[in-house]
Amino acid sequence: MMGTERVSANKAGSNLSQLDLSEASQLVRSKKVSPVELTQECLSRISRLNEKLNAFITVTADSALSEARAAESEIRRGNWRGPLHGIPIALKDIIDTAGVRTTAASELFKERVPDADAEVVRRLKAGGAVFLGKLNLHEFAYGGSSVVSYFGPVRNPWDTNFSTGGSSGGSAAAVAAHLCYAAIGTDTGGSIRQPASYCGIVGLKPTYGRVSTSGVVPLSQSLDHVGPMTRTVKDAALVLQAIAGYDSNDLASIDAPVPDYVSSISMSTKSLRLGVPRDFFWEELDPEIEAAMEAALTVLKKITASQRDIVPLAADGSYKSWTDPYGAIFTAEAYAYHKDFIEKSPQLYQPATLKRLRLGADVSAAIYTQSKREMEHVRRTMSNAFEDVDVMITPTVRIPPFTIADLQADLDSARTKELAMLHNTRPINFTGLPTISVPCGFTRAGLPIGMQITGRAGDDENVLRLAHAYEQATAWHKRGPALA
Repeated sequence: MMGTERVSANKAGSNLSQLDLSEASQLVRSKKVSPVELTQECLSRISRLNEKLNAFITVTADSALSEARAAESEIRRGNWRGPLHGIPIALKDIIDTAGVRTTAASELFKERVPDADAEVVRRLKAGGAVFLGKLNLHEFAYGGSSVVSYFGPVRNPWDTNFSTGGSSGGSAAAVAAHLCYAAIGTDTGGSIRQPASYCGIVGLKPTYGRVSTSGVVPLSQSLDHVGPMTRTVKDAALVLQAIAGYDSNDLASIDAPVPDYVSSISMSTKSLRLGVPRDFFWEELDPEIEAAMEAALTVLKKITASQRDIVPLAADGSYKSWTDPYGAIFTAEAYAYHKDFIEKSPQLYQPATLKRLRLGADVSAAIYTQSKREMEHVRRTMSNAFEDVDVMITPTVRIPPFTIADLQADLDSARTKELAMLHNTRPINFTGLPTISVPCGFTRAGLPIGMQITGRAGDDENVLRLAHAYEQATAWHKRGPALA
């Protein structure tokens, strides 16, 4: 399914669903568009398109309209809370919401209703955001395809025969299909960036600890990140500005001032030095993705100081040395959270998820401890890899998405396919570095391609700045899926 050019709507009366978050925010603040109108438009599209995409598990239409009316009243009285005030967004259904069920796409939690909001939800509420509902995902976020869900697979808006990737598949599909102006996803091995790439949107994994994971159903607490999924880089900066910051309830939270991400994206990129690690990240790269990346590198060369090939960041010259410690940490921590649930109610998991979770029972304390030690060493020494470059450029994924039918045909082998799709994103979770996926092209079949930009720990600003500069120099982000 080929895409259409997305119309930029700059005045009231234009197609509201085509507005980017920043455009909608400006119109809301100037009282040219009402939060109620934006919310009604989103709910209308959800009603019309969610059956095709299966992006939402729960739609909170009544409360969303109530929140929109409250925002409209506040703004009319001159009490504007910030760029997200009155803007309809949605949440991956692994993020706790008080009074609204949080299912993690599992039968185990299908009726689970938290009594408190996750920290990220509290921050979004403080900013006046309107919540449309909860988004579908790969069950308990343990997968990269979003086809294993108690509520059925998420479908790609560009061609509904294909996977969105995962685990934040519903978040990616909802943003790409204009069902919401932004979504919040989680990323443990690429679960924000990989589906963002496959759905033609922006997906940001901030520096580990920059955004609180408190109140998010954990997959692997040492690797979990929370971040925004949007249609533009500026929109991602706006959402990050609202959700970043120290949280004493999150042991990994960074106790440091939050930079002005929104202002920094407009700064020049002419001094940035780019590193391109062709080993590992370019291995077995699909030819169409390779062509898109080479074209993207040509664009980047014009807007930065320098560009050169670099060796991979691992000390032995290969990210493959990180595979075992990553896997040990990931599986052990996932199993630790689910152990009691598995013993009591194994039948309530999807069989593929249960099989994956049980792998963690085989990780010994010695292996886990050594793996954690290796990870912490990598994270402490990662700055050495950025002595001569400021950011690293790679393809987000090496291969186009698989069809849903192909993945469902043999779920036992689907994990191998998912790992192939997550090959380029998983190492960045191990490092905890900030990284973003931005659209950089399309396959001949009309499926989006993403480029991954990675920076030093804590340097989310440069990552956003370069992504924004590339976005402004190209038109890929202006295309949207052709949905009726």
